[in-house]
Amino acid sequence: MIKRTVLDATRELLRELGLTTVFGNPGTTEVPFLTDWPDDFEYVLGLQEAAVVAMADAYAQATRQAVLVNLHSAGGVGHGLGSLFNAYRNRTPLIVVAGQQNRALLPHDPFLGAMEAPEFPKPYVKWSIEPATAEDVPAALARAYHVATQAPSGPVFVSVPADDWTTTTERPIISRPRIRGFAPDPEAIAELTKALENAERPAIVVGGAVDHDEAVVETVALAERLNAGVWVAPMSYRCSFPEDHELFQGFLDPERGAVSDALAAHDLVVVLGAPAFTYHVDRGRGEAPLPPLFIISDDEQILARAFEGTGIRATPKLGIQALLDAVEPSTREKPTPRQTPPKPSKDKLTAEYVYSTLADLLPDNAIVVEETPSHRGILHEHLPIKPTDTGFLTMASGTLGYGVPGAVGAALARPERKVVGVVGDGSSMYGIQALWTAARQELPGDDPDPGQLRVRGGPHPRRRDRRREAPGHRAGRHRLRDAGVEHGLPRGDDHRAVGPGPRPHRGTGRPAPDTGAHQGRHVRQDAVLTCRQPKNWKRRWRCWRAAGSSSSAGR
Repeated sequence: MIKRTVLDATRELLRELGLTTVFGNPGTTEVPFLTDWPDDFEYVLGLQEAAVVAMADAYAQATRQAVLVNLHSAGGVGHGLGSLFNAYRNRTPLIVVAGQQNRALLPHDPFLGAMEAPEFPKPYVKWSIEPATAEDVPAALARAYHVATQAPSGPVFVSVPADDWTTTTERPIISRPRIRGFAPDPEAIAELTKALENAERPAIVVGGAVDHDEAVVETVALAERLNAGVWVAPMSYRCSFPEDHELFQGFLDPERGAVSDALAAHDLVVVLGAPAFTYHVDRGRGEAPLPPLFIISDDEQILARAFEGTGIRATPKLGIQALLDAVEPSTREKPTPRQTPPKPSKDKLTAEYVYSTLADLLPDNAIVVEETPSHRGILHEHLPIKPTDTGFLTMASGTLGYGVPGAVGAALARPERKVVGVVGDGSSMYGIQALWTAARQELPGDDPDPGQLRVRGGPHPRRRDRRREAPGHRAGRHRLRDAGVEHGLPRGDDHRAVGPGPRPHRGTGRPAPDTGAHQGRHVRQDAVLTCRQPKNWKRRWRCWRAAGSSSSAGR
C-alpha cells in the first residue's frame, strides 16, 4: 500500500488554493520538494534569487493572486531579500518556501543549514514559521496563504526541512476560501459624506492599493460624481486613475512642502489606498499645512501613523463603493484640467522624446513595467498610463532590480497583453538574469536582432507549429524535465532528481545545451531592451545556454 506523504498532502492543498505556478532557484535542500514533479504544476526557473522573487512579484501583481516562491536555504533567501523588501512594500502576496537541512542534522549546525530561519526575512514578511513537526507543514502553508492574501496583503515565509517532504501523514487537508475584503463603518462614511457635501473644492489622492484591489473604475465614477480633481500619491507603485482623464491633476512629490503646495487649492482631500503621505526628502517644511484629510485604507499601520486626518478602515474597493452609494452627484464646477507639456523636439534623443514616442506607439491595454527612477518625473509628463486594469507596475521601495524580472513576470501572467519594460541601464544590471528565464519559458515573439529583444503580441507562428508537434507540451508553459542533475549530491541513480535544468546528454549524462525550442533565437522579453553586445555574442550566448541551470557546487 502506497502511503501518503507530506509532499502528497501539500500538493493536494496547493491545487485547491490555485498555487500550481512556482517560481524558484533550487538547490540540494529543495530536491525532495521537486521529486516527481506533477504535470499540472509549472516551475518557472530563474538563475538568481533576486530575479526569481521579482518575477514572482510582478506575476502576482498582474494576476492579483498569490504565488509560491521556492528558495534555497539561507543563502538563497539572502540573495532574494532585496526583492522581498520590494514585494513587502508592493503588498504582494508571495508565499516563500525555503529549503532547510534535515531535522536530524540541525543540532550540529550543518552545511547549508539555516540558523533561526524564520527570523531571517523579518521584518519584511507578514508572518514566518518553521513548522514544529513534518506533519505540520501543510497546515503552515494553508495559514501562510491566508495571511499573505488577507488585506493588507504581503509576503510570508515558511522554512521546510528537506526530510519533512517524505514523512508519511494521515492528517486531513482542509482548504478554506480566500478571506474577502471588509467594508467601512457606516457612521464613518456618513461623516465623510457630510464633509464632501460642504466642500467646495474637494480632491482625491489615489495610491497603488486602488488598482491592486481592482477599484479603478469605481474611483473614476466617484471622481466624476464629485467633480473632484484626482492626484496620484507620492511613490505610487501602480496606476490607479487614467492619466488622460479630464479630472486628473498630476503627481504629488514625496516632500511635505510640495504636497502642501499642490493641495493648497482644495478644502478637503480624500486619500484612497495610500499613506498620507510617503516622503523621500526633507526641505525644512515639515509643518507646511495640509487641507482636512480623510484616509480610507485597509492597513491599520497607515491609519495609525498618519499625523493628521480622519482614518476609515476598509479595503479600497468596498470603501469606494460605500462612498459611491452615499454621495449625490455634485453641481460644483470641475477643476481646471492639467496642463500637458508640448511634444518634445526631435533634434536630440532625449528621455522626453523617447517617452513621448513610446506613448504614441503603445496599444491601449499595454502594461508598462518601469524602473527608471532618475527619469520618473519625465515619464509622468510624457507617457500617460491609460488602462483601468494593471496599466503600470513598479517598485514601491526604491530597491533596484525589479524592472527586467518584472517585465518577464508580467508577460507570463498576462500573455494576452503587450508588456513593455522601461528600464534604466544601471537598473537592468540588478536583474539581467531574468532574460534567461524569458528564453527558457519560450515567451513568444519575433526573432530578435543581436543584442535586442522586442515585444511582439501573440505566439510566433513557427512556435505554434512546434507546440502542436510536441505531445503534452502546453502553449506558453514549460514543465520540469528529468534533468539528471545531481544538485551537488554524489553521483548515482539514487541521488538523481526530477527537477529543473537542461536535459542530459545521452552519452555522458552531463547537462547538454538546450536545442530546438530552447534556443535563444525565438526569445520574447516583453520590453524594448537594447544592449551592447560583443561581436562574438552568438558564441557567448551558446556557451551560456550550455551552462543551463547548473549552480555552484555548494548548492
